[in-house]
Amino acid sequence: MSVTIVNRKVGPIGFGLMGLTWRANPTPYDEAVKVMKRTLELGVNFWIAGEFYGPPHANSLQLLEYYFTKYPEDSEKVVLSVKGGMGPNGHDGSPGGIRASVDNCLRLLNGKVFISVFEPARVDPNTPIETTIATLAEYVKAGKIGGTGVSECSAQTIRRSHAVYPIAAAEVELSLFLTDPCVAKTCAELGIPLVVYSPLSRGCLTGQLRTLDDLPVDDNRRNFLRFQPDMFDLNLKLVQQQKKGVSLPQTTISWVPAQSKAPGALHIVPIPGCITIARVEENLTPVSLDDEDLEKIAAVLKEIPVHRDRYGGALAKLMNL
Repeated sequence: MSVTIVNRKVGPIGFGLMGLTWRANPTPYDEAVKVMKRTLELGVNFWIAGEFYGPPHANSLQLLEYYFTKYPEDSEKVVLSVKGGMGPNGHDGSPGGIRASVDNCLRLLNGKVFISVFEPARVDPNTPIETTIATLAEYVKAGKIGGTGVSECSAQTIRRSHAVYPIAAAEVELSLFLTDPCVAKTCAELGIPLVVYSPLSRGCLTGQLRTLDDLPVDDNRRNFLRFQPDMFDLNLKLVQQQKKGVSLPQTTISWVPAQSKAPGALHIVPIPGCITIARVEENLTPVSLDDEDLEKIAAVLKEIPVHRDRYGGALAKLMNL
């Protein structure tokens, strides 16, 4: 089922670019381009990038500029969403901070592809969301970006944002480990598509991680609460019970848009990321889940509750503002 975002049709699954550049050993551009090209060949035309997905000199925007220099004919095929709004001191939703971020993204893309949606990565607690959205609306009205989105915020903030200017998309985390985002009802009511990151719960729902020892000692995921030793094995029980005649990632990712089946439900687009063509071909191939499949999954979720919150420390303070 396709979804409309800023008057453009996007497929049931999108593609997150973060992993290609935001890692200790980023994917070489020529290899990354092959992965990106394959997503389009599979009909996956909704791409999500970030101004901070990598260092300032080599983030996903430079990768996109490289890609569309090589394949300029693809620029009209892609619906691009960009996350930004990060200043020197953290999340900055002030007029000056937002303008600096959008202008920098436009500069790095060098006119090679249009930004269909620009979204602040988090709500700036020091700036009213109305001020942030009003500033972005100026760019939309000037034709410099297609629309404005929001990310990881409360239902109330979505309402306040939408009252200033129509919100094109709201990005949240949703997976079998997080089945009920608090903004779902509000987004359905307002007709705002839900863009879902981490549908594989940062790799925990791939079936590849059997113990905490499967994560390298320097892997950032060890800092997340659901990957702590006392909860890892319990969460893994959920993984072990997901069985179908397809791969676990395909089932898990396809479960996300299947939540749109209910009457009055959301338009939902998961955006898994991957760094190899083989993983693209696996993850981005939609699987049809019938009512029986969904009922079985729901029964497992009811039997084995997921433990621990998603974030701790400073990141937790920026959630649901």
